[in-house]
Amino acid sequence: MAKLDGKVAIITGASQGMGASHARLFVSEGAKVVITDINEEKGRALADDLGDNAVFIKQDVASEDDWQKVVDQTVDKFGKIDILVNNAGISFNKSLAEITTADYLKIFQINQLSVFLGMKTVAPVMEKNGAGSIVNVSSMNGLVGGAIGYTDTKFAVRGMTKAAALQLAHSGIRVNSVHPGVISTPMIHQGDSEAVIKEFAKAIPLQRVAEPEEVSKMVLFLASDDASYSTGSEFVVDGGLTAQ
Repeated sequence: MAKLDGKVAIITGASQGMGASHARLFVSEGAKVVITDINEEKGRALADDLGDNAVFIKQDVASEDDWQKVVDQTVDKFGKIDILVNNAGISFNKSLAEITTADYLKIFQINQLSVFLGMKTVAPVMEKNGAGSIVNVSSMNGLVGGAIGYTDTKFAVRGMTKAAALQLAHSGIRVNSVHPGVISTPMIHQGDSEAVIKEFAKAIPLQRVAEPEEVSKMVLFLASDDASYSTGSEFVVDGGLTAQ
């Protein structure tokens, strides 16, 4: 039997990169998936490609109203919500001196505020079901230092995950964080970063950058009943970087 038969999942930032990979794997494992993203063109194209078990909803993840819209439409369409994957995220390749307050607030809103809003809005629906799994995609930079702004928010996601896991455990809702290392997604291929990443890959113990599907398999595990006794924990997918 497929791991997510009968499950309904919301995945944010899912029009491309890791989010799209999660959505594809979830549908292949029997889930009905709501893909959300600000990029409507790519999101709708992915949903169309995945067929009847996927729908797209345009969402600004930093908007409380948009979160309520997504939750309401998901329940109207599929009757429940079993899984939330808070995947949306951004980063700026700027130093502490260069980053502006506007840059910092944008990172905060998309990487951190969105996770809070997602958990807050979805939790009451899951509580009615008496079960649920929330997977918050942090980063290896939620464990060790990295870019200013990005690191700050990814550490916060790790902390929110633990706090929410303790508060929601009595309702049968599990909350875990996933900490990817260097993954081959559009985020790391922007600007002049590709050459830097290729050089950095030499320092990874496994000697390579990961593919999005390798993270998706971890997210699938946590979303599924296979992880029934895991909550409030970090699951690292970084090729050994943070072990050094």
